[in-house]
Amino acid sequence: QVQLVESGGGLVQPGGSLRLSCAGSGVTLRRNAIGWFRQAPGKEREGVLCINNGGRNTVTADSVKGRFTISIDNANDTVYLQMNSLKPEDTGTYYCATDFITVLSGFCIPRLWDYWGQGTQVTVSS
Repeated sequence: QVQLVESGGGLVQPGGSLRLSCAGSGVTLRRNAIGWFRQAPGKEREGVLCINNGGRNTVTADSVKGRFTISIDNANDTVYLQMNSLKPEDTGTYYCATDFITVLSGFCIPRLWDYWGQGTQVTVSS
């Protein structure tokens, strides 16, 4: 039974930083494709940053390039999303997801992923 739990969300001022965590059970995250997605109020869920093939392939949304990065703690099989220089438009519910995906590009699309966490809220506001 695959289960994912996100944590680390909260309220932050514009320009601030947050680090989100994703812990799994019933799966080894470091051996799977991993994705971070978000859904802003009134908008469709979108891919933020996704990796597969051991991190050799990445897809990063243009809106977060240079500001967000993924890292993996192999010791505890936890995945992190480091978010810097946050903007009000980054506000939303953030989800981690995992699956077995090996294509080189075009895989950071919500409908392609089968296993999801419940989400953690990020609010960027002054």
